Amino acid sequence: MAPPLHAATDSAPILEPLNLILVIAVLNSKGGVGKTTTAVCLAAALAAPRRRILLVDLDSQAGVSRWCGVTPDHLRPSAASVLLEKYPILKAVRRTSVPQLDLLTGSLELANIDVTFADQRGRERMLARALDRLRTHYELIVLDGAPGLSLLAVNAVVAADALIVPVMPEPAVVECLEGFFASIDRVRTRMQTRSVLLGILLSGVDPRRPLHRETADVVRSAHRDTVFHTEIRWTAALAQAPDAHRPPSPSDVFRRLGGEVLHRLATARHDRS
Repeated sequence: MAPPLHAATDSAPILEPLNLILVIAVLNSKGGVGKTTTAVCLAAALAAPRRRILLVDLDSQAGVSRWCGVTPDHLRPSAASVLLEKYPILKAVRRTSVPQLDLLTGSLELANIDVTFADQRGRERMLARALDRLRTHYELIVLDGAPGLSLLAVNAVVAADALIVPVMPEPAVVECLEGFFASIDRVRTRMQTRSVLLGILLSGVDPRRPLHRETADVVRSAHRDTVFHTEIRWTAALAQAPDAHRPPSPSDVFRRLGGEVLHRLATARHDRS
């Protein structure tokens, strides 16, 4: 049986570069919680001369891909091409304007995954098998999962070594959190995965709204060390960033988050050894 979903502590040193490919899935059952923002900005912040990153867009709306400047008529070959058509994944990957950051695009065809593979054996591991072909090419892979817990989201959980859950401090979002964790635990138990909950990320925090601060404090009280120290505050610049159609220049806040992520990944890997 898989171990209970838990958070890695942050007592180990940062490893630069990481010597073993690790897959991070950014997931939440709710939309509009900063999931795509987290995936894109974190991947850009983690990319470094000795750390090559792949950003994988698993959303049929292709929000990550469009943010990175890929127009709707140039999304293919995409993650759907790899999963549905067995297109070679290395040929589907493309570079971005950020050094050391590559992209596997999403596309509308990803919406067909559930129907196409409904009766296929081993359907939950098809993404993991595809990513295995990249073992010698990247230090980290960041997955941007679609909202909900579709077959594609299950694939992301199974393929991932670590999970990041962005949470906007809205009562309706927080109320769904325990149910989402329970669903993830069921997937992990059934599929015998070893992924850890790397952390809950408070995102879109608006300090002008007292309810946001109160709700954020409730999340920190309930989940304690599971919550990243770094918070992503709402700013007009960040809200408008996807319209620029290019990966962002890493900001200080996402650099701090990247440092926390590397720190916790190092600890999680040490705990497994």
